[in-house]
Amino acid sequence: MTRTFGQLLAGVALSQLPFLGSCLSGAPTGSSLNGTFVGTHNSYYGVDTFLGIPYAQPPLSSLRYRAPQPSNSSWSGAKNATTFGDQCVGYGSDTETTGVPVSENCLVLNIVRPSGYENTSLPVGIWIHGGNYQQGSSADPRYNLTFIVQSSVEAGNPIIAIGINYRLHTWGFLFSQEIKDAKIGNLGLRDQRAAILWVNENIAGFGGDPNKVTIWGESAGAGSVGAQLVAYNGSHGGLFRAAIAESGSPISWSRYAPISEHQSLYDNITIATGCSNATDTLDCLRYLPFETLNNVLNSSVTSDDLQYPVIDEDFILQDPTTQLLNGQFAKVPFLIGANFDEGASFTPTTINTNEEFVAYLESDGISSDNSTLAILQALYPDIPEIGIPATFHGRPGTDLGLQFKRAAAVIGDILMHAPRRYTNQMWAAHNVTSYSYRFNVVPNGESYSLGACHFKEVAFVMYNINGVGYVQTGGVDPFANKPESYKALANMMTRMWSSFIANLDPNDSGVSSAAWPMYTNDNPRNYVFDANVTALSYVEPDVYRAEAIDFFLKNFIGLFGR
Repeated sequence: MTRTFGQLLAGVALSQLPFLGSCLSGAPTGSSLNGTFVGTHNSYYGVDTFLGIPYAQPPLSSLRYRAPQPSNSSWSGAKNATTFGDQCVGYGSDTETTGVPVSENCLVLNIVRPSGYENTSLPVGIWIHGGNYQQGSSADPRYNLTFIVQSSVEAGNPIIAIGINYRLHTWGFLFSQEIKDAKIGNLGLRDQRAAILWVNENIAGFGGDPNKVTIWGESAGAGSVGAQLVAYNGSHGGLFRAAIAESGSPISWSRYAPISEHQSLYDNITIATGCSNATDTLDCLRYLPFETLNNVLNSSVTSDDLQYPVIDEDFILQDPTTQLLNGQFAKVPFLIGANFDEGASFTPTTINTNEEFVAYLESDGISSDNSTLAILQALYPDIPEIGIPATFHGRPGTDLGLQFKRAAAVIGDILMHAPRRYTNQMWAAHNVTSYSYRFNVVPNGESYSLGACHFKEVAFVMYNINGVGYVQTGGVDPFANKPESYKALANMMTRMWSSFIANLDPNDSGVSSAAWPMYTNDNPRNYVFDANVTALSYVEPDVYRAEAIDFFLKNFIGLFGR
């Protein structure tokens, strides 16, 4: 069962229904190798939308736990593409709050193109959603691509934007010796590659240029972009020509656990499902009723938290940090960045003493070596001026521990900032264009004590200045009660993103701002977005916490994440 946008957003003001719009006229069509799709025209925003288009066969029964297979059905006439397809099975609020049904039959994508460009050849941005590889979908209204497409037209850089689904959690990232031998590790990433291939083969029938595709994501979506850049040692067959990563990189967030840990999880699942004694345990899992397998995967059996990309020696052949060092990555222009206070989203807020700080570093798996712990204490001293942000370190009236920001600085650096810096350095070392940014804005509804933490740039990049989807998914409008400079910054950012997708350069945005320099190792610089400065942006040298981050790069290379 699928729902129309009217059903999904019932009770939302008409002006907040960007895919449906206030005035429908005509029925846009797009053609694929399999047949024609009919979508929805939105005259208010000037876009045509095609929803729920399958890019692979449903991964059901014998195709469960197999690499995605190309769509093999064709039809005459036009097939309806006006409602979302199902979300992939995931566990968490990003899946639960959208109101869109969940099933295994979820390998679909959504296309938003500017109206009147169906017979042209536009650049294409493929959005890969985040959600810790465990939840979320392209149907999340916070990822509404309508606004960036409309803005791109107004800026003179029209693009097509596409959101994709991919298998999640242990449906898409289960691993074991059995899975390794079958060469089906990283199924969620393989789904993404299949969607990119579908776009390459079919987007011309919707007015897009298959030779001008940019892959783009945030959080786990940014990590996915990074994985696509190092997949098959960087071989990508021209499927994309550029990449954007917001708060993620080719260096995985997560620790690459040994296969023995994954094997334990796999074995626990086969025991819980009654497949442990089967001649072929993997095949047994394929043919289980959905409810049986889902009940096990959504239980304490999978609490080991191993549902992440792995080095499977097929899709990802070796440690990505080594690949970057050796130039074994897709050498395409890369726009990559992170938010000032990323670590505040991943750190317990109750750390008060030096002893608790050290205990947290040990418990989080960063180090148990006394000399390393001593160095980290020196590199991240208990000095408020070095905290993130210093102004709110231990601020009276907050519930934050006195050394919370100290710990958050460590976690933010090891998860986001050090991998980002290393990535830019490696792109520059191999003479490939890259751009680096930092985002320093606290949206409405967020604590100034936490700062500009994870995910907060998304509404700005999407130009979602009405906060579509935020209340629906349990949040608040990021722009409510904020000065106009917030919307002006969103306009700047979304136009820079569409300029990069269209021209491989963020500087052709049509807005007045400082020039965004390419990253070089001789003069490394970041572009900083800040709604609280007069020009909304400025350029800074990429030297913040230089000694600490350099320590991570030299001593923790290949071990980033938890």
